[in-house]
Amino acid sequence: MRSVSGLLEMDLMNPTHSALTGLWLPLVTPFRDGALDERSLYRLVTHFAAQPIDGLILGATTGEGTSLDDEEAERLVSITSAALEAAGKSIPLYLGLSGADTRKTVKALERTASWDVTGYLITCPYYTRPSQRGLFGHFSALADSTQRPILIYNIPYRTGVNLANETMLQLAERANIVGVKDCSADPEQSFDLLRRRPADFAVLTGEDYLFYGALTLGADGGITASAHVCTAQFAAIRNKLIAGNQAGALADWTRLADLPRLLFAEPSPGPIKYWLWRAGLIDSPEMRLPMVPITAELASRIDQAMAGGSEGA
Repeated sequence: MRSVSGLLEMDLMNPTHSALTGLWLPLVTPFRDGALDERSLYRLVTHFAAQPIDGLILGATTGEGTSLDDEEAERLVSITSAALEAAGKSIPLYLGLSGADTRKTVKALERTASWDVTGYLITCPYYTRPSQRGLFGHFSALADSTQRPILIYNIPYRTGVNLANETMLQLAERANIVGVKDCSADPEQSFDLLRRRPADFAVLTGEDYLFYGALTLGADGGITASAHVCTAQFAAIRNKLIAGNQAGALADWTRLADLPRLLFAEPSPGPIKYWLWRAGLIDSPEMRLPMVPITAELASRIDQAMAGGSEGA
């Protein structure tokens, strides 16, 4: 099997970064009794290794990365890498990083340099709301600090700042800034980026409810939390579009479209963790404050959806 480090070498030699396509899963981080649940994590990764996913993201928003200490994050990577290797699954493995201080984020890149990851998903600096020049300087400094590929995570409704397309396109000129997880929530901005981006710059939608629409406009794939559920159905939609079967893809999406609404009815990843727990894939739906378990009302709706084999609410 090709290791994650082997995938990294392949990415650096391949300027098209063709691995940054398809269905990527931002994996939840299982907890139990306040600690990282390593047994559930291994079982979860083994399960998804058998599913048609094209990449994994660890410790990002869905993975409650801001609640992990450094030792837990390292164990998260180590266990995931080991489970993928045991399953014979060779896919890119990206680590989520966030922060409002460029120096601290550079130190995080240095600290994780020996970890078995392919690259990084890095959010725009939150709360401080830097200018576009500041954003350009931030990501340029990060690109200078690692040889690994960087996916920019543009999600202004969480960070308070939007990375404009002009700035994004300037950053796309950097060899190891290879794409974006697009959560701009602005269809016009997203389409403009898809029209103007260079061929070797990947655009992956991060808005689950826009998955089908983004693919029809030319997105390379999605980083899709809802794909923890009905994984094969999400993958099939993209495959049908690639094959030219738009009618079939639309029919599939029509059946699936209510699922993101259900799984984001309360703050993520609570509903997803509850579903995975009820499915026996993790031993607890536990979250870390300030995130809290889902309400009894939503739990009942999820139970009903699972019992009925429904993809939606």
